[in-house]
Amino acid sequence: MERSEAQGTDGYRVRVMSRAELDLAADWARLEGWNPGLHDAGAFHAVDPAGFLVGLLDGQPVASLSVVRYPGNFGFLGFYIVRPEARGRGYGWRLWQEGLRHLEGCTVGLDGVVAQQDNYRKSGFVLSHRNIRFGGSVPDEEMSGTALVDARTVPFDRLTTLDAELFPAPRPGFLANWIALPGATALAAVKDGAVAGFGVIRPCHSGFKIGPLYAANGGIARDLVLALGRAAGTGPVFLDVPEPNAAGVRLAEGLGLTPQFETARMYLGPAPATDLGRLFGVTSFELG
Repeated sequence: MERSEAQGTDGYRVRVMSRAELDLAADWARLEGWNPGLHDAGAFHAVDPAGFLVGLLDGQPVASLSVVRYPGNFGFLGFYIVRPEARGRGYGWRLWQEGLRHLEGCTVGLDGVVAQQDNYRKSGFVLSHRNIRFGGSVPDEEMSGTALVDARTVPFDRLTTLDAELFPAPRPGFLANWIALPGATALAAVKDGAVAGFGVIRPCHSGFKIGPLYAANGGIARDLVLALGRAAGTGPVFLDVPEPNAAGVRLAEGLGLTPQFETARMYLGPAPATDLGRLFGVTSFELG
C-alpha cells in the first residue's frame, strides 16, 4: 500500500488531496467557525502538496487533515475535520493514523480546539500553551512613531531570518507566497537597518486576520496592529495571541479586542524552543 492511499473494505479510503479538494476543506473550516483566509489554500498547498489528506466514503470527501512536513524534521497538523454526517464511525481516526505516518520522524505541532485535548494526549501530544483569538474593531489611535515600511521592499533574507527565529523550521517559500496573497498587506518595522517587527493582515470570510505578528516589544507590536488595521479598512480584525506572551494579551485587551475562542498548542515529540515574548500573533492555526 502506498502511503498516499489507504483503502478500507467498507468503501472508505484515504489519499492525498487534490488542490481543488483543499479548497473544499477550507470551506469546511469556514463552516466550523474557524474563519480561514480567503486565499490561504494556495499558499498552504505549495508548502507540501503531499501533506494534505482526504478521507473518501464511496468516492465522496467526508474528512480532511493537513500534515505538512517542513525542513528540519518539523511537521504541523491541522484541518482535522470530519463532516457531521460521517462522525462517530472511525473515519477520522483512520485518517489521523495515516497522517501521522506522513510525519514519521518529525516533532509535530498542532493548534487544537480545547475539547479535543484528551484525544490528542492519547496519541502522545503534550500541551505547551494556549492561544487566544482576540477580535473586534481596531481603534483609530495615534501610533508611537515606529518606522514601518512595505515588507515586500525589505531584503527577503531579513524577513526569513526573523521568521526562522520565531517558527520551528525555515519556510521561505511559504513566506514568499504569504506576503503576496491577494488583498494582503505586509509591513515591517525597521530600526537601524534591522527588522524589529513584521506583520501580515489578510482578508478572511469574516473580517481580516493578522498573522504572523512579530515584534521586539509591545510598542512595536501595537504600531503594527494599528497600521495593519488601517490598511484593511472596515470590518473586524482577529489576532491569535500565545497566552504566555503577557504583553501580547495586554496589547489586544488595550485595543478593545475581546476573546473569541482559544486553542491548545500541543506537540508530539520535543517541543521546539520558541521566543514567545516576540511572537505576538500566530501565522495560522492550520500550518503553525
